This record gives sequence, structure tokens and C-alpha cells, in this order.
Amino acid sequence: MSAIGRPDAQRRPGGIGQPDGIGQPAPAGRPGGRHRRGGLPLTVFMALVFGAAGILCLVPFWAVFVGTFQDGNMLIRNGLNLKIDFSQANFDNYVMLFTDSGNYFRWFANSLFITLAQTAGTLLVSAFVAYGFAMYEFRFKTALFICVLVIMTIPFEMLMLPLYIQINNMSLSDSYLAIILPFLASATTIFFFRQYLRGIPRDILEAGRIDGVSEYGIFFRLVLPLMKPAIAAMAILNAMASWNNFLWPLLALRSPDKYTLPIGLNTLLTPYGNNYELLIVGSFFSLIPILVVFLAFQKFFIEGMTAGAVKG
Repeated sequence: MSAIGRPDAQRRPGGIGQPDGIGQPAPAGRPGGRHRRGGLPLTVFMALVFGAAGILCLVPFWAVFVGTFQDGNMLIRNGLNLKIDFSQANFDNYVMLFTDSGNYFRWFANSLFITLAQTAGTLLVSAFVAYGFAMYEFRFKTALFICVLVIMTIPFEMLMLPLYIQINNMSLSDSYLAIILPFLASATTIFFFRQYLRGIPRDILEAGRIDGVSEYGIFFRLVLPLMKPAIAAMAILNAMASWNNFLWPLLALRSPDKYTLPIGLNTLLTPYGNNYELLIVGSFFSLIPILVVFLAFQKFFIEGMTAGAVKG
């Protein structure tokens, strides 16, 4: 008898001429007919790896924290260690920081002002430039963007001398403007913002123009709110770079009362004596602003870094 005449041939889900099982739905609980193995062990392994990496990153901070309870002689004799000797631990370093620290809080305020001004200015200027590259068409657009990419590859040490001559010719030496102005248009920040903005549809701009919104209004009212994740990510990175900047402020500043915190802490180490007590506790307190910035923007940090990496 032919297959056409057999009732079971018509009941096969695979149809005529197909072997049994083809076209049948996969059993419940097995997506695609395959069982994913090793999911839980892999998750546990990755958690252990990242947990260990996190602990290793926290070890230096813990060593500095332990050192704040030791005097200078103990630091010279034992160095930084991870164990607190409660029999010799004291709060003398903290008392000295708030009562006899000299210009420490002046340096702290200088670094705080420069970091806030430079970070805010860099984010605003870089966002404007990146917005032009991403949303507008103009002559030499590609060539100018290539120049931005080339600037990213040039180390600062090559620009240091001509930049120093330039600020002297502009009579900006020994001023905060000499530190802030050269870094307002950050090539890295421009590139990151441009990649992020390329993922925003241009229909938003056209809708704003139809509603009569000006070009500046479109940027500040429509585009800038959408850039919050990217701005948060770049705010953390630029604030860290500005707060820890040592070489350029060392060249641009001459007055001790204008020193930033990294320069001021470096002056505590001299050929005539080293103030390790203030150095160690001052270094520990210098971590607080960066932690505050990260905690303030960490909600958007991962989202901004991921989106900027894949869009465009």
C-alpha cells in the first residue's frame, strides 16, 4: 500500500516524505531541544573572580586607612601594612589634620574648585562639539573629526612645552585659567559624546524645529536630557583626571597658596624632613571627593559606558 493511503502518514506533523520528529515542538523545559548546562557553576565562578578582583582593588585603600592611625616613625619602620596594631594606634594624625595642617585645606579647596570648573566646562564644550559632529552636515566635517582622533593619540608630554609657552604669552601663568582652559575641549570626551549622539534619531531635531524651538533650545531641552548616561560616565572620568592632575599644575602654578592638593602633598616630602603623618591622612581624605562623584553618578555610569561603546 502506498504512503498516501495510510492514515498514519497524514497524521505526521512533518508531512509526507519527512521522517518522524521533524516539525514537532521541542519538549517543555528544553528550549530549542537543547539543555543549557553549566549555567550556575559559571555564574558562581564569575562571581568569585570579580569578588577577588574587587578585594585586590580595595587592598591599597585599606593599607592607607590603616596608616592614618600610625605615626611617622612607625610608617618609616614598618611601612604600609594591612594589620592594625591597636596597642599603638592613635588619632593624632586626624587631630593634626584639623588643627595644624598648614595650607592643606587651602590646597583641598583649590583642587575642588578646579575640578568642578574644569569638569563642568569640559562636559559643556565637548557636548557642543560632539553635537555638531553627530547632527549637522558641513564642509570638512570628516577631516575635522579625523583631527580629533589624531589628537587622542598624541601624549600630553609632547604638547606640554608649546602649551607652556602659549600660556606665558597670554599672561595666564600662575592662574587657575591656565589649568582649566587647555582641557575644555577634550578629544576623548568629544569622541564618546559623538558616538552616543549618533544613536539618537534626528527626528527629534525635526520635531523641535516644527514646534518652533531654536537650535539652542533643541540642544538644551531635547538632546541634553537624553545624554544623561553619557554625561554621568564622562563626569566621573574627567573629574578623576582633573583631581589627580599633577604635572600640568606643577608647571603652570608658582604660588604656594594656589597649589592643588597633589602638589601640596608632594611638598611635604623634602630633603630636610618628611611629614609622613600629614601626608598619609591627607592622602586618605583626598579620596573622598572622587568617591562622592562616583556615588552620585554610578546609577548612569554603566549605562553610559555601554551605550557609548555600541551606538554609532
